[in-house]
Amino acid sequence: MALLLRNEFPDADIDKVVNMCLIHDLGECFTGDIPTFLKTDAERKTEDSLLKKWIDSMPVEVADDLTALFSEMEAQKTTEAKIYKALDKLEALIQHNESPLNTWSENEFELNKTYAFDTVSFSEWLTELRKAILEDTIEKISAEGSSFDTDIS
Repeated sequence: MALLLRNEFPDADIDKVVNMCLIHDLGECFTGDIPTFLKTDAERKTEDSLLKKWIDSMPVEVADDLTALFSEMEAQKTTEAKIYKALDKLEALIQHNESPLNTWSENEFELNKTYAFDTVSFSEWLTELRKAILEDTIEKISAEGSSFDTDIS
């Protein structure tokens, strides 16, 4: 997704955004992909610790670059970090819209309607994309979910 936004954000370093997107889930290589609304503080701490250990095992130049990039991502101060975070959240919503409703947990019906609006608010273009994703969510739930049993068992 980031690669396709070069023209939408001409003042941003899209190569940096692509790098952020590529590495943002490295910690999950060690712990698995736990949905953010289920992940505990202890699991976050374990993930961060294992990731730091892995980064520290890299050559100094690589470790320094990754550490700086992660710090920028966490600080959420730069346009690039904000774009990466917005895309991370929007991609999750798009995945939900593409998956069958019987794979959604009960809280995801409301979450898909409200999630990430704050994250995209810095960009009119991303805000419009978020609204389009919301329209898809509402259409999906209306078409498939009016009498849908959200019990996954």
